Amino acid sequence: MSHHHPHHSHGHGHGHHHPAPGDSGRAFAIAIGLNTAFVAIEFIYGFIANSTALMADAGHNLSDVLGLGLAWGAALLTKSAPTRRFTYGLRGTSILAALANGLLLMVACGAIALEAVRRFTHPEPVAGTTVSIVALVGVVINGFSAWLFVAGSKDDINVRGAYQHMAADAVLSLGVVIAGVVIMATGWTWLDPAVSLVLVVVIVVGTWALLRESIQMVLAGVPDSVDATGVTAFLAAQPGVTEVHDVHIWAMSTTETALTAHLVMPAGYPGDAAIDDIVGHLREDFAIHHCTLQVEQGTTNHSSCALHDGLEAHAHDDHDHDDDHGHGAHSHAH
Repeated sequence: MSHHHPHHSHGHGHGHHHPAPGDSGRAFAIAIGLNTAFVAIEFIYGFIANSTALMADAGHNLSDVLGLGLAWGAALLTKSAPTRRFTYGLRGTSILAALANGLLLMVACGAIALEAVRRFTHPEPVAGTTVSIVALVGVVINGFSAWLFVAGSKDDINVRGAYQHMAADAVLSLGVVIAGVVIMATGWTWLDPAVSLVLVVVIVVGTWALLRESIQMVLAGVPDSVDATGVTAFLAAQPGVTEVHDVHIWAMSTTETALTAHLVMPAGYPGDAAIDDIVGHLREDFAIHHCTLQVEQGTTNHSSCALHDGLEAHAHDDHDHDDDHGHGAHSHAH
């Protein structure tokens, strides 16, 4: 965006209502420690019991440990101070970690599904009691690990990715326990791959929202938690504002949102107190933590903004399909 108007104001709001990125550090440390130990146990007992199922699950859990490490590293990087090159710091790494976790979980589900299909054609004996006991330990460890991330998962999709990894593993382990017990009692070896496929479907459905939201954030889309139409309407309703355009809302990290907007105010710049009040409301009511507002008097069309024409065309196109655009001000939201 081009900022050439003499009345150019920046409002920076940093009153975060979400957990700070480092607040989940203890949860990450405990979950990584427990799951690393469990991976070692699974590999050892899988080898002793000659169980490819346990060893394959250990491999899957190892990928989850790597995913947890990735998410924790990103959470730490979000606390890095801004530099001349990275003016937002490294907050965006939490978005990349959430995307990577979603993709890792999808890949793991694909591998489990392929193994399940293979077992339908080549059924293998289940390693009975040993497999069920080890899987039960997995339910406890993964269930506890998931619980550690419950609070942070509500507002941070990076933490939500870690939570879904652990919850998915707990469900998988529970399925193995149930299938193992039933198979030992009935001899139905087909039940093992059948349960695996059902669990994969459940996990993919749960992961899809995480993957979609993280991709949306990577592409600088408006976060799901922000009402873009409401934000534009709020800005348009401010005293002295006759037009709002070039509104951009995007995620700086998985917990922080930024906004830039042009406010046409024919009477001129309203003063720092008025701008601070707008920024405060955006922070409190819309969870937007970093705002840059450009005040204009409407004496030019500001065609120097590279995205202006595209936003204008998009807004007019939306207007043709939606009559709910009358706030007494011309507004464009992107």
